[in-house]
Amino acid sequence: MTTIQNPTSWNTMSEQAIVNDLGAVLRQFRLQQNLTQEELAMDSGLSRSAIYELENGKTATSLITVVKVLRSLHMLQVFDSWNTSEPDIHFQKEKTSKKTIEHAAQNKLQQKKKEDEWEWL
Repeated sequence: MTTIQNPTSWNTMSEQAIVNDLGAVLRQFRLQQNLTQEELAMDSGLSRSAIYELENGKTATSLITVVKVLRSLHMLQVFDSWNTSEPDIHFQKEKTSKKTIEHAAQNKLQQKKKEDEWEWL
């Protein structure tokens, strides 16, 4: 499987550099399968120019486009490292988020009250 050369440096890369690397990886996947841009475009329901622009980081694209290309390349397994199989994770995050928001709102209200208090000397 093709990988991006320095994934540990992603945090220091610009968004455009990441998009360029993603396009390069998608191009490598396509070439490994001996597909032309036209063939990939037809299979994914996109235009050849959309494939070209995606591979060359020329334009902002939607995640749907990336998923369509990965599906056509039979490479959706790149998402396997994303652990979304924990059934309660979304509920726990939502519950935590609500508590955090309520706590933050209370803190903000208390701070506002302190700011509004006048101190007479």
